[in-house]
Amino acid sequence: MKRPPVTKDDLLQLTIEDLTSNGEGVGRFKGFTVFVPGALPQETVTARVISVQKHYARALLRELIQTSPQRTESKCRTYRRCGGCQLQHLSYGEQLQFKQRVVEQAFMRIGKVEKVRVLPTMGMDNPWAYRNKAQFPLTERNGHIVAGFFAPRSHQVVEISECFLQHPQINMVLQRFLSVANELEIPVYNENSGTGFLRHLLVRVAVTTGELMVAVVTTSADTPRLTELVKGMTTGIPKITSFLLNINSKRTNVILGSRWRVLYGSPTITDYLGPYRFCISGGSFFQVNPFQTVRLYEQARAYAGLTGHEVVIDAYCGIGSISLFLAEQAQFVHGIEVVPAAIDDARQNALENGVKNAEFHVGEVERVLPQLTAQGILCPDVVVLDPPRRGCRPEALLALSSVRPDRIVYISCNPATLARDIGVLTVRGYEVQEVQPVDMFPQTYHVETVVKLKRKKK
Repeated sequence: MKRPPVTKDDLLQLTIEDLTSNGEGVGRFKGFTVFVPGALPQETVTARVISVQKHYARALLRELIQTSPQRTESKCRTYRRCGGCQLQHLSYGEQLQFKQRVVEQAFMRIGKVEKVRVLPTMGMDNPWAYRNKAQFPLTERNGHIVAGFFAPRSHQVVEISECFLQHPQINMVLQRFLSVANELEIPVYNENSGTGFLRHLLVRVAVTTGELMVAVVTTSADTPRLTELVKGMTTGIPKITSFLLNINSKRTNVILGSRWRVLYGSPTITDYLGPYRFCISGGSFFQVNPFQTVRLYEQARAYAGLTGHEVVIDAYCGIGSISLFLAEQAQFVHGIEVVPAAIDDARQNALENGVKNAEFHVGEVERVLPQLTAQGILCPDVVVLDPPRRGCRPEALLALSSVRPDRIVYISCNPATLARDIGVLTVRGYEVQEVQPVDMFPQTYHVETVVKLKRKKK
């Protein structure tokens, strides 16, 4: 077997030819593929090899010899070490084109679906400060409590004082928390010894109302000086309307435990998506980019082609946010979700918004959908899918195609699993009419996509 032409710690000069779907530069050394995070096409770089596999190597960028015209100055000094942003060095216009190409290539290479119309990525006027939620791991460094994000593929905290993707209120809460917690000298949890208390800081901001939620994750309900911590935070930031304690006593990498306690104010904060009001608890799911979420849902509703007479299935409905948007123009919406707590939230959200033409069902899509049709409860005209990153199970796609809705709208945060599932649906009688990428996560390689499918006429 031929050995790779590079070894660990080699310093290589490379010409970058392309970007991978996760935003890493691709170069070749004697025909051997080398991935270089932070490098861009049309650049000549030097990079040091950090790992070698059978068919590729990974290397760290050391020097830019020739720079791409699309390279831009990054706002953040720590983003390469943090790993939260992979494309901050790429101009925003080129980021949008990159994401469009990623979706196009996934459809061709994975879904084997050709001649698909992929529209230009729907971007943001201001692609910064869009996140309404942050989870900061806490650690001790040189006798002080620090916060940040985990470096890629590690549990080493990269210390930050602010994140340019977060809403400014979140950065303000972070700085205040570190000041108060350090003054109180509350012991931080140590992963190796299992000692200490403070594990994570979770912050949510309701963009439309300005309400703030702060949740501190600790190992014990008996964490010392909690009362003083709450007082120091709420007197310093009056907009904090909810201060929660989450207890996670397990030696695990999972952030949140199952027990919650209200230390101050309300257990929830209130935010709006379009005209719809949502109560958000510490553990509930809510889209992190509310600005683009409304545009995403409006696009999904437009692709559904609703006239007021359709019965709609909202599969993987979560807390029912998409269901509410659909119900406005549908005859009736049935939401399906496997998580009981999410269904409870969905029912409450429908009630609080006065939506009476929506009903929610607990269970797996592949089980609930056949049960509803067998009982004669529904014969859906439209199905909207918004599954997790892993996509739909084969059984769910089979159940979906068996009820034969006229239109399917598929929303996905993962182009690879989206293309795989679309490939299955095209074999089962559907054709792709249009694809709209939406930039929900600027400065990262992630892209949300909405696909419009229609059942083929025989």
